[in-house]
Amino acid sequence: MTLTAATAPIAQMIRFALVGGVNTGTYYICYLALLTELPYLAAHTLAFILSMIGSFFLNAYFTYRIRPTWRKFVLFPLTNAANFVITTFGVYALVDLAHFSSTWAPLVAAVAAIPITFVVSRTIMLRPDNRQASESLGESVAQTTPTA
Repeated sequence: MTLTAATAPIAQMIRFALVGGVNTGTYYICYLALLTELPYLAAHTLAFILSMIGSFFLNAYFTYRIRPTWRKFVLFPLTNAANFVITTFGVYALVDLAHFSSTWAPLVAAVAAIPITFVVSRTIMLRPDNRQASESLGESVAQTTPTA
């Protein structure tokens, strides 16, 4: 089945949601493991960073079907900046203000950030790279030397 320009964003959104589910599971497992040794906000921050790295590669290969580049890798955290602010404030508000369980608060807070994260992610991941910045992760830059 060939995707048209109109259906491609819908397919991407579905794949984005699937990656989001995997990412949320990864985050939550890391969060619970870290929560045994760290305060909840530190556990949240570290788990968020670890899951974001995995999310970049899953979104590049699976959601948008693009080759990951260093430029996109560097810009990808911007896609999660709004997500991080919303979920961090949500976790804080739920735990400290509403006295909600710190075990479940991150899952509840994550729901509000999903649409914003998709829009920003799609914008960054599908933006064309310039020639120098489009080097794939893991590839080395070929150095050219002038010949005499």
